[in-house]
Amino acid sequence: MKKKTMGELNRLTVSEFHLLKKQPTVIVLDNIRSLSNIGSFFRTADAFAVEAIYLCGITATPPHREIHKTALGATETVHWKYFNSALEAVKALRSEGYLIAALEQAHNSISLHDFKQQLPTAYIFGNEVDGVSEEVLDASDVILEIPQAGTKHSLNVSVCAGILLWHITVSNIN
Repeated sequence: MKKKTMGELNRLTVSEFHLLKKQPTVIVLDNIRSLSNIGSFFRTADAFAVEAIYLCGITATPPHREIHKTALGATETVHWKYFNSALEAVKALRSEGYLIAALEQAHNSISLHDFKQQLPTAYIFGNEVDGVSEEVLDASDVILEIPQAGTKHSLNVSVCAGILLWHITVSNIN
């Protein structure tokens, strides 16, 4: 086996990416503390052509050296906005007609496997320790949970984004 060269990957330029039709999907980061996780969200959002990332609360914003290390330039391609709180972002998105879906382990959550995406949708990801805030969960239309079989009680938050975005992309193709 031979790996593909950069030319064979046929990646878009930054200008071409800006012109690309995006998924009507917004990622909302509710007080994400790790700069590496924030960068990973940007890189994953670029890979799946997400419309935007909303950075909320203590979530750091670009430009930042530590975000750039994992984003690898995706902060230049993915549109982003900052909000003082995730609840403020949710209110803005709801007024624009977005379904609000939080990813969290909660009593009334549904399995990601059983979720049928409605467009446009905003997905909320919470703090690495505390998760999505209670007030944002209360303001959500649906709470999604990624099924797990191991001994750990959670996945890394940016890994959850990759799983979710892959799932909804594949679900929309089939």
